[in-house]
Amino acid sequence: MKEPLKGVNTQMADPNEAPTVPQAAATVLLVRNDSSAEGIEVFMVERASKANFGGAYVFPGGKVDVEDGLDRMESICSGPTDAVASDVLGEERGGLAYWVACIRECFEEAGILIAYRKDGSPFDPKTPEENERFIDYRNRLNAGETILEEMCEKEGISLATNRLAYLAHWITPKIEKRRYTTRFFIALAPAGQEGIHDGSESVNSLWIKPEEALSRYREGTLLMIMPTIKNLENICGFNNTEELLKDKVTMDSKDIPTIEPKFFMKDGTMTGLLPGDPGYDDH
Repeated sequence: MKEPLKGVNTQMADPNEAPTVPQAAATVLLVRNDSSAEGIEVFMVERASKANFGGAYVFPGGKVDVEDGLDRMESICSGPTDAVASDVLGEERGGLAYWVACIRECFEEAGILIAYRKDGSPFDPKTPEENERFIDYRNRLNAGETILEEMCEKEGISLATNRLAYLAHWITPKIEKRRYTTRFFIALAPAGQEGIHDGSESVNSLWIKPEEALSRYREGTLLMIMPTIKNLENICGFNNTEELLKDKVTMDSKDIPTIEPKFFMKDGTMTGLLPGDPGYDDH
């Protein structure tokens, strides 16, 4: 496995200290049909240089907040209960928080809100006034205000958690100071919402075919980290979003492995292994 951290702003852990406990995080692969040809496009953002993983292109996402896991959040979600979501993730409780965080972070980082109106129609701002209100909500969330529940209640919308399909689980390797246990999801991007980076944590954004993103990574023109690379590989080769989502929705969550890369020095070179690689269990 190639060294995935080269050129990325990240902090290495002190080898003399115990590894840090991974924090819960959620990420979403937003996909849409390629308008100019067969295949799909996925939305990616470039992390600000001073942010963790700075300089790398990633999918919208971030840490799960305490508020994301409050019991009352079920009331603003259209999808699995906490019990069902927790079972999907193999957790005793608190699973729904990952779905909530995924949608919240997507709105904060990409400006795309995966939600329903009261009549069940997908949310899409209909007027300039409504659009301005939601820009304000987004800015307030990015400023740290815990207003997600308030926004949903005032605007008569619910988070479309049933539109997220669980895709992958990655844990940051122990060599890094900041570690995350990240659940990856995939969702069809809502029509009418284009997506734009927040200009703070992310400084650029693009819709790109996964095959092209991987090609640019190999050319050295698109910086990415290993979980991003592997999840892009996981969505290559599909003709359209319907085919892709049908394949991922029918996956048995019990077959989704937890992937924690391991890195170590070998003959003066940093070497990385993934579960299943020869020698992985020896480190």
